[in-house]
Amino acid sequence: MPHRDQEIALLRREVEMLMTERQALLRVVGAATALIASLDSKRLPVGAVEAADMVATSINGLGEETLQDALASVHAEIEEDSTQA
Repeated sequence: MPHRDQEIALLRREVEMLMTERQALLRVVGAATALIASLDSKRLPVGAVEAADMVATSINGLGEETLQDALASVHAEIEEDSTQA
């Protein structure tokens, strides 16, 4: 059984490491989401618009729950644009 206990301990450490990394990634995504949402694309240089579009496309590919977790991790809320249909 000592070998099994070692495997369990190793798996536990791996899961803890992955959860820590997930939290860091959620903070990055949450901050990027808040930044993208606050940009006025009409005032950005073309290169910045293209980069923002790439980030926004990646964010839009996330599941709703993951995006909500990301926003919560940075205490951000995105206001819905009432002009969008």
